[in-house]
Amino acid sequence: MNKAELINAIAEEAGLSKVDAKKALEAVVKSVSDALVSGDKVSLIGFGTFSVTERAARPGINPATKQAITIEAKKVAKFKAGAELTAAIN
Repeated sequence: MNKAELINAIAEEAGLSKVDAKKALEAVVKSVSDALVSGDKVSLIGFGTFSVTERAARPGINPATKQAITIEAKKVAKFKAGAELTAAIN
């Protein structure tokens, strides 16, 4: 499902226009992004939790030159599915 299909599904499920559904989706995505950037967790009970974790620096290999390199530490977004979502999938 891509963004346009998701907007259509939201509009149909909630009885909204596609314009309103698009605004709602963009507001949710922006709110989650802003919370993660500020270091907060976003927990949606039954759906899952979005969080930010630190990935430590680690050794790696440049595939083009086969030389050893150090991959820098960085922050990554993480999603952990909730129990209800996991149950629905299985």
